[in-house]
Amino acid sequence: MPDRMLKFISLENEMPGKRDAETRRGDFNEIFGGYSDENAEQQASRCSQCGVPFCQVHCPVSNNIPDWLKLTAENRLEEAYEISAATNNLPEVCGRICPQDRLCEGNCVLEQSGHGSVTIGSVEKYITDTAFERGWVKPPTPVRELGRSVGIIGAGPGGLAAAEQLRRLGYEIHVYDRYDRVGGLMIYGIPNFKLEKDIVERRARLLADGGITYHLEFEVGRDATLADLRDRHDAVLIATGVYQARDIKMPGSGLAGLHPAMEYLTASNRQGLGDTVPAFEDGSLDAKDRNVVVIGGGDTAMDCVRTAVRQGARSVRCVYRRDRENMPGSRREVTHAEEEGVEFVWLAAPEAFLGDRRVRGVRCQRIHLGVPDVTGRQTPEPIEGSSFNIDADLVIKALGFDPEDLPTLFGEPELALTGWGTVKTQPRTLMTSIDGVFAAGDIVRGASLVVWAIHDGRVAAEAIHNWIEQGAAAEAAEAAQ
Repeated sequence: MPDRMLKFISLENEMPGKRDAETRRGDFNEIFGGYSDENAEQQASRCSQCGVPFCQVHCPVSNNIPDWLKLTAENRLEEAYEISAATNNLPEVCGRICPQDRLCEGNCVLEQSGHGSVTIGSVEKYITDTAFERGWVKPPTPVRELGRSVGIIGAGPGGLAAAEQLRRLGYEIHVYDRYDRVGGLMIYGIPNFKLEKDIVERRARLLADGGITYHLEFEVGRDATLADLRDRHDAVLIATGVYQARDIKMPGSGLAGLHPAMEYLTASNRQGLGDTVPAFEDGSLDAKDRNVVVIGGGDTAMDCVRTAVRQGARSVRCVYRRDRENMPGSRREVTHAEEEGVEFVWLAAPEAFLGDRRVRGVRCQRIHLGVPDVTGRQTPEPIEGSSFNIDADLVIKALGFDPEDLPTLFGEPELALTGWGTVKTQPRTLMTSIDGVFAAGDIVRGASLVVWAIHDGRVAAEAIHNWIEQGAAAEAAEAAQ
């Protein structure tokens, strides 16, 4: 083992510089800076180079984390980038927004032994940002063109990962998306303080430079049916994600001032991108001087509360029916939110929205966590007579997402769905009920992480390539007879 590694004995875990809460409340810039070359090398050198790298085991894309940490510690950054990019199409994104505390860093042996994990995400961000700065990141140009094309519906992380993988193999790639920018959730759902938009736009330009064609503001079902796309291409991949907001029905649900999370976040992100957003300009989706209540405990809820703080809300509260230990969102995000002034109302659930025409408050019940359900999580049980009111004139519902009715939207009734409304695929081939049409990402697995979408996009690309190659081999064999 080179003497550059195993420095966790003498070096403490140290994240890049973090802006103080009062400063970052006033803008949407990323809250962490970047490592200097020296700091990155030092933090990477803390890695213990485990025989069984649990960081890699718990990474959805199976990043070769110990390898690129070692190369970073040895200042072999171009090699480190090549290894990182070999398993991840968007390492600059994952380094910023992955919940490392639940994945790689949370399972680092050093974290489990009490030494503090290696700062894997921050090193990943450093490696990729350095690679872009030094010109090492190249467009995905193939060795040869195959003369075949693939249509991809959805320009989010899953669709982009599949597009890059297939383009490298030599396919002509057309990506169709109903929005006016490439990136999906990364552009319109995730705020700048976690992922600045030029990071996504830089990657989108790189893919375009490699020959990938984008068809934006293109809605399947309006501008073409799924059958039309199937006729145009040798194969089609559905990677739309899930965007239909879950709702909560209770007294007062029809009051003004109640909004789904994506509507609120999209308005904020569009305004930050310089778009004209009438609902923001008339104050409907602007939290300035408002008492804001966000309902939910996932990462989307954390994005909402921290956005409201930056918009100048008078107060921001997050109501969640379980406690901190049982929330689905990143613990780090909760810490950031608390530092910025967000109040968490744990073990509480809304039972009514109060007001005449416009919401003025939320009536909640205290919750007791009962016996575990089939998933192993304790069941929330309301406590009788425990109701209390919270002032609110803007309520954001961050309750998760369900799939849209794609057979109806796409004009394709033969597209089979599961009982959850997601697209049904064959387990190994990812083929849907329609020959030559594949699906991957959230539209198959349900709402999940960006890194899982990247994983699924890569798997789908391989499945599509195998299917097209098998078809071509069968045609050649038949012609030879």
